[in-house]
Amino acid sequence: MAHKPSQLIWHNGHFVPWWEAKVHVLTHGLHYGSSVFEGIRAYATDKGAAIFRLRDHVERLFESARIHRMQIPYSQDDLFDACKQIIRVNRLTNGAYLRPIVFRGYGEYALAPSPQLPIEVAIAATEMGAYLGAEGLERGVDACISSWQRPAANTFPTMAKAGGNYLNSSQISMEAQRHGYQEGIALGTDGMLSEGGGENVFLVKKGVLYTPPTSAAILTGITRDTVMTLAQELGYEVRQQTMPREALYVCDEAFFTGTACEITPIRSIDGLTIGNGSRGPITHELQDLFFGLVKGKLADRFGWLDYVGGGEIEVEHDLHSALA
Repeated sequence: MAHKPSQLIWHNGHFVPWWEAKVHVLTHGLHYGSSVFEGIRAYATDKGAAIFRLRDHVERLFESARIHRMQIPYSQDDLFDACKQIIRVNRLTNGAYLRPIVFRGYGEYALAPSPQLPIEVAIAATEMGAYLGAEGLERGVDACISSWQRPAANTFPTMAKAGGNYLNSSQISMEAQRHGYQEGIALGTDGMLSEGGGENVFLVKKGVLYTPPTSAAILTGITRDTVMTLAQELGYEVRQQTMPREALYVCDEAFFTGTACEITPIRSIDGLTIGNGSRGPITHELQDLFFGLVKGKLADRFGWLDYVGGGEIEVEHDLHSALA
């Protein structure tokens, strides 16, 4: 996921230059993975940049922090406003990818940290294109079933979008790319389909959409929820149910969903072509509705867009000098 650095990052309530947003090498989150984060997209519209489902993402960030017993030293409204401000101050009028992160800071080595250990918060915003490639949105990507499994429910909480969880995701994606695929798909400990390295998975069979349930050790994705809502509005039945890997081998269409990958078709799985080997008609229909909505071309009937607005953001005088 290539990105171009922007000028400023919001860090603990202040704007700091991109290359000066630093933490100590003994930061707890670096050593033990004690961080939670979100990926959020903003899109360019005729009314200016609009952030997609911002409140849902910020709410999930707080839920992830609560699961890991981290008290965020800001309100949800504080971070809601900061996400808008970081886009405005960096003048990202063509859309942006936001990365809010909450992590335990520097102070001690303890696995069970004391309440006095600082909780730090940062929000970065950058330009970013299609996560799995621009061509992938139309032509689809090649995926494989990974040899790595998702963890069992009683190992660590998969409901939280936590940094430590993504070591598993990294293994899935790296393995897939070593073997020539764009992404891998993990099974759960029960041998049933779970999710991609960083995406939820849908398949289509005889006009019905299927996706693994929350019990399959998946992250309950916000784009996943969006697609289920849009599919039902279009009149399609959506079933959340456990499925074996071979369900992908015999489906008519399949696609990934996620903030980064948006809605990306899967054209083959383990070398077997899915459908016609490109974007299927239902996937296409969902993409058209999704992108029409997030780019402001269709009415925002679900209240999913938060417009960034205009106006100057007050930045400290010495920061202006540093950026000059």
